[in-house]
Amino acid sequence: MIQFPFDNRYLALGERFFDKTAPTPVAAPELIVFNASLAAQLGLAGDDITASAASIFSGNQVPQGAAPLAMAYAGHQFGHFVPQLGDGRALLLGEVTAADGTRRDIHLKGSGRTAFSRNGDGRSALGPVLREYLLSEAMHRLGVPTTSALAAVASGEQVARERLLPGGVITRVASSFVRVGTFQYFSARDDVAAIEALADYMLEKSYPDLRAADKPYVALLRAVVQRQAELIARWMQIGFIHGVMNTDNMAISGETIDYGPCAFMDSYHPDQVFSSIDRNGRYAYSNQPPIGLWNLSRFAETLLPLLDDNAEAAVKCAYEVLETYPAHYEVHWLAGMRDKCGLSAVDETHDDADKALIEDLLALMAGNHADFTLTFYHLSQLQDQPSARDNELRALFDDPTQIDDWLKRWRRRLLTERRPEHERLRAMQAVNPVYIPRNHQIEAAIRAAEDEGDYTVFHALHEVLQTPFTRQPGKDPYMQAPKPEEIIEHTFCGT
Repeated sequence: MIQFPFDNRYLALGERFFDKTAPTPVAAPELIVFNASLAAQLGLAGDDITASAASIFSGNQVPQGAAPLAMAYAGHQFGHFVPQLGDGRALLLGEVTAADGTRRDIHLKGSGRTAFSRNGDGRSALGPVLREYLLSEAMHRLGVPTTSALAAVASGEQVARERLLPGGVITRVASSFVRVGTFQYFSARDDVAAIEALADYMLEKSYPDLRAADKPYVALLRAVVQRQAELIARWMQIGFIHGVMNTDNMAISGETIDYGPCAFMDSYHPDQVFSSIDRNGRYAYSNQPPIGLWNLSRFAETLLPLLDDNAEAAVKCAYEVLETYPAHYEVHWLAGMRDKCGLSAVDETHDDADKALIEDLLALMAGNHADFTLTFYHLSQLQDQPSARDNELRALFDDPTQIDDWLKRWRRRLLTERRPEHERLRAMQAVNPVYIPRNHQIEAAIRAAEDEGDYTVFHALHEVLQTPFTRQPGKDPYMQAPKPEEIIEHTFCGT
């Protein structure tokens, strides 16, 4: 039996924050994958963890000390406010203190109906479970703040979507599952006491250094703004599209949360959309930075009663904090893109020129249908002087001559660098991945699992994604862009 060191402080907030709900047992749970290294970090113990893993991580067996609950929250969905959403197919099992002293939440998804399910069945199809496991673990390996996957289980039951599909349950871990929408839930009810209690909880859990600030709630808003700016900049630097940036999918902790119709771009296009439900492109790749600010503005609105006793002063304070977001985003975006291009910040006089150089590369990529990940990977292999390796990059462009002039400009810029070529190459290769979870490869893993009960494709892809920055012998097919017939144009949320 797995032993969890639970310390469930969310319970102390009171029952209006959640609904206590036990997971609904499934027919024949089968463990697909278990993250043993994450389990060790969380302090999970037991004589034979895998023996009881299927039962626990399917929801069939509630571990000792757990306090399963569905969290209440609201949210703006595609710009329209819904005053009550909540965990309709997920449960917070409880909180544990990890080996590094941080507190982490353990969350089941696909574990059955809750008070917030509305007309849903509370279940998840197997495909979205496998997708989230692969995407969240890949993001972690790529160095992006994210929820982590602890286990994936096949339920042995069918769920009804457009057709009957095999079901599954994923167990995910985060520093917190409190969202902007959680604050909105109580703001919509004018429950200032609840907002204050929730803010205090987040200060203690995710921002403990801010508790002693002169104005801790202003400090909380400022910190959340900074974390979100950095997070979204990281998404942009790896070609990641979240797909559903509703306010109920933005975590106050600054982690990527809720992997639904998300995807990594193949060919670069700034207006790329994958989500089948994003018909107007609200959450397109290029819209992610401004949507981040829009969501943060909704968060700031909920905190107004805590920012200042005077309403006008509170609004002024919120505006002043929110106005820092574009600068924070720009700093993190430019720094990350410089790293990808092998450029260091020599001095401030290079900022505008470097930004123009990077944006010109992106424009060439868009106009020539160049693969986002492969462009930067092959760039990270190039020497200070032209060589035969240039042709591997040139081959990605419809008109290879268009990248030639850019490479000349890039190499002239490298002449101002103060580090030797081998150091630049090592630094570039540490931030430009060889492998990402490409849509067609994820789809192949899902099809094999759902249609044939075969998880070998999933496990093989998962193994490659564990070391995304290292080119692995015999694994070149995993780095390649999809063939025309393999291109995935739409992704789905799975509800």
